[in-house]
Amino acid sequence: MSVISGISQRLAGLLLAACALPAVAASTTLPVPNAGQTALRIEGSNTLGARLVPALVQGLMQQQGLQSIKVEELSQGSRITGLTAANQPVPVEVISEGSGSGFTALSQSRAQLAASSRPIKDSEMQLLAKAGDMQSAQAEKVVALDGVAVIVHPNNPIAQLSTEQLAAAFAGEVQTWEQLGASGGPIKIMALDQLSGTFDTFNSGVLSPLGKQVSANAQRFSSHVTLAENVVREPSAIGFVGLPFVGASKAVAIADGNADALKPQNELVATEDYPLSRRLYFYVQPGESNAWAKALIEFAQSPAGQQLVAANGFVSQEVRTLQVPVETQMPESYKQLASQAKRLTVTFRFKEGQAKLDSKAQQDVQRIADFIKANGKANKAVALVGFSDAKEDAARAELVSKLRAMAVRRELGKAGIMPRDVQGLGQAMPVASNDVESGRIRNRRVEVWVY
Repeated sequence: MSVISGISQRLAGLLLAACALPAVAASTTLPVPNAGQTALRIEGSNTLGARLVPALVQGLMQQQGLQSIKVEELSQGSRITGLTAANQPVPVEVISEGSGSGFTALSQSRAQLAASSRPIKDSEMQLLAKAGDMQSAQAEKVVALDGVAVIVHPNNPIAQLSTEQLAAAFAGEVQTWEQLGASGGPIKIMALDQLSGTFDTFNSGVLSPLGKQVSANAQRFSSHVTLAENVVREPSAIGFVGLPFVGASKAVAIADGNADALKPQNELVATEDYPLSRRLYFYVQPGESNAWAKALIEFAQSPAGQQLVAANGFVSQEVRTLQVPVETQMPESYKQLASQAKRLTVTFRFKEGQAKLDSKAQQDVQRIADFIKANGKANKAVALVGFSDAKEDAARAELVSKLRAMAVRRELGKAGIMPRDVQGLGQAMPVASNDVESGRIRNRRVEVWVY
């Protein structure tokens, strides 16, 4: 049994404190487009485009003092229009045809922002290579966190499934609920379409690692809402949607390898311990001159924008503390830490062989610094604990885990925060299976604790 997974199951309801920061005031007045033109066009993810992006656009418009803001439904998205004091319209278009469509739109200069519910792919990086590094902090902007929830009919007795069981069910190899230890007869598979970033997350986290594909008999959807509504109407159905779209369906817990089964609860998504946690992105080409694009990114990542993230059913990046129960299986140093300090919801994760902080991590460094200062914590209030995925050489795993923690300490130091303790616990306390890369990434982590 994974110690951290056991702890995580009891994190629900233990969110104790958040950094309450004031909303960001508009520092500049954004330009008004010429008649018949849009101020900004955003294309991509329907996960983001259905609710969150329009809400963020409206929030930015309110910050800019626009009035009479209205939302008009389009065939594949929406148009949000606000009026200036001089009664000039400022329209912003949000087109939601799937994450992949956003990168195509950028490459064709059809949009200034791409909304994506998954990281950019190598092929899309090549498509936009002339613009610059699309994985740089200037181009890749995490605006929210989400969990892909596996959903069933509310009367289905199944409570949890392993990733192996999910892969077999969605591939059509397991065909009845009785084969999964429940009841309900033949399984009816419902899946989002190939353009969806949510499909990509489910595919990379469940199907691909086991060499599976969604059954050709699956019913496919372009809308999370429609899929969830169909699951509620069909007692034998199983599907997957973004966390805000679960609705009246039932989300089951997921076990990744030998780890404990975890439900898609907000705190487990915030720490990215839930197996199908994911980051939601805005991508902008380096050098983009559109002032509304830059302002929307800044607003989305601000405390005011993150409040809208939470209000629309996603998980904000606002820093919170978690009280972690002390477990007998914990290493002694970790027990001592858990008895004296609280874990922050920020977790740093790393690619194999790297200790480099990604674009989200760089933002998180500043969020931690702001949290410490806003809550009156002195320097030396922070402790960092590094972990590694499994290695043949346990000593190497311990060294790598500490080097990653030291990399985080270095960046926090630049922000004016000097941690009191840095330790590396190697491959102890895995939160996921080490048999697949998605699990190994979750195990390669640095936790942040505050006294």
